[in-house]
Amino acid sequence: MLSVVQRVAEASVTVEGRVVGQIGRGLLVLVCAEPTDTPAVADKLVAKLLKLRIFSDEAGKMNRSVQDVGGGLLIVSQFTLAADTRSGNRPSFTGAAPPALGRELYEAVLASARAQHPLVQAGEFGADMQVRLLNDGPVTIPLNVGA
Repeated sequence: MLSVVQRVAEASVTVEGRVVGQIGRGLLVLVCAEPTDTPAVADKLVAKLLKLRIFSDEAGKMNRSVQDVGGGLLIVSQFTLAADTRSGNRPSFTGAAPPALGRELYEAVLASARAQHPLVQAGEFGADMQVRLLNDGPVTIPLNVGA
């Protein structure tokens, strides 16, 4: 499962003019399921997200997790993370899970996150979304979690 994690001061997702997800301080997580991913991989991703120490402690070192700081998670599906640009000028997205599996695994990520963390917001799978964020740092981390 591919993801990009951004430490944010705030972030939101809008679909057709309405805000569908919004957090203050926390993590904006862009997620792309791959064809070989399973719900167990979704659980593994969430476990990593909740323990990832990318928030500053009193000494200014990245030593705290989103749980430690009471931050939110805004989880957004983004199949384009699987883009293959090695050949030609038009990306191929064959590395992304088919839509039905992608939705199932995205929902597994959300269910796992909601079971373990009090503040979880989400985008809308398959929708044309506008994502706004105020990247804190900036801190942006690519995260690839597999079986």
